[in-house]
Amino acid sequence: MQRKTLTEQAEEILKIAEETGVQTNFFFVTTFKRYQVQLSNLSELEKAIKETGTLVTKEYVKGRANIYVNPAVTEYNKTTDSANRTVATLMKIIKGFAKEDEERDSAYDPLMAIINGDNDGEE
Repeated sequence: MQRKTLTEQAEEILKIAEETGVQTNFFFVTTFKRYQVQLSNLSELEKAIKETGTLVTKEYVKGRANIYVNPAVTEYNKTTDSANRTVATLMKIIKGFAKEDEERDSAYDPLMAIINGDNDGEE
């Protein structure tokens, strides 16, 4: 089984969002944009790690060299954790929107209409 690229995974999330109609929801849109930035950051960090390796050497006084973990590795791990939480949030938004759509009655909520991307904000 071939692993999906980050871009393919993002496209799949958008496809799921479109199926539920959540792609215009304010919280979904802003969270998804944040997720795209995280994916871009991860890609850049991966490149940096490949170029410089996982260990780096710093020289201090008297020419002594100390070996450290590449700071890009730490940032990559932090960004990965953050991206995973962002995906969980996206999935909660999608599932919540679908459930809300099923349970929606005839009562019109203007705030929810705006949040869900109702452009004219009217019934």
